[in-house]
Amino acid sequence: MDQLTLGIGTRLQHTQYGPGVIVGIRFATYLISFINHGVKEIDKNDTQLDEIIPENVTEEIETHSDVEKSLLKILRLWGGITETVPLGDRWKGGVMLLQPADKSQKPKDVPIEAFFHKIVMLRDRLRVLEQQINAHKQLSDEDKVNMQQYITRIYGSLTTFNVLFRQKEHWFIGEKGAKED
Repeated sequence: MDQLTLGIGTRLQHTQYGPGVIVGIRFATYLISFINHGVKEIDKNDTQLDEIIPENVTEEIETHSDVEKSLLKILRLWGGITETVPLGDRWKGGVMLLQPADKSQKPKDVPIEAFFHKIVMLRDRLRVLEQQINAHKQLSDEDKVNMQQYITRIYGSLTTFNVLFRQKEHWFIGEKGAKED
């Protein structure tokens, strides 16, 4: 196998791990997402690795449920990665002051950027939770709808923090906001 022609998205078959797709390339290794084994780092010269030529792909190698399982594993593995969401300009470099009612106690300064990052991570994790609920095979449609409504109410509780976001499309939208659209 010519290691110079393989790129991200190339389908491979490994004797031990089965079918997979290259999701990253390093100097001497590939990061390969295997359907049943998750992401593994494999040496480019591994003799147990063969490229799957597209015309040889059968339903056994790639089914919709296998692809879905693999994607869910990848989402869980990389769940800590968040999209870049811009903070409103007026808050950059700002500080949030948490002042106890008892003035003898010291207040706590929290950089707005750190607080904003936590809010964005919370929003992203709620989105992943929604995706997992929607893809869940054992939940009934009624259960999925009930859980979605609960998540929507959580978004509604977080609308106070919309003032921190630069762009409106990143805002939390609860039940009232969804009905207005």
